[in-house]
Amino acid sequence: MDTTQLLKGVLDLAVLAALRDEDGYGYDILRRLRAAGLEEVGDASVYGTLRRLFNAGLLNTYVVPSDEGPHRKYYGLNAAGRAELQRSGKIWHGFASTMDDLLRERGAA
Repeated sequence: MDTTQLLKGVLDLAVLAALRDEDGYGYDILRRLRAAGLEEVGDASVYGTLRRLFNAGLLNTYVVPSDEGPHRKYYGLNAAGRAELQRSGKIWHGFASTMDDLLRERGAA
């Protein structure tokens, strides 16, 4: 199975989850996702997802000056983003449970 196709379907949820406990800038969020086991996630995908989630009103942004290079744009969950994380998380858990049941019944798991 091509995990990159699965990742496309859940990247919004993964990014929201990566921001649940702490704000982060683009590359920091990418590192968090990869450290969590999503090694195949691409830079452009994460940056595009951050823009899309911000434009959808789910994230706040602010800029922090950096002595080591360009300023960093940080992203953080707002109330709408936290609500979406909770809603999407419930959908994911239901879907994953259904798939686990199906695979178990067919002897594929």
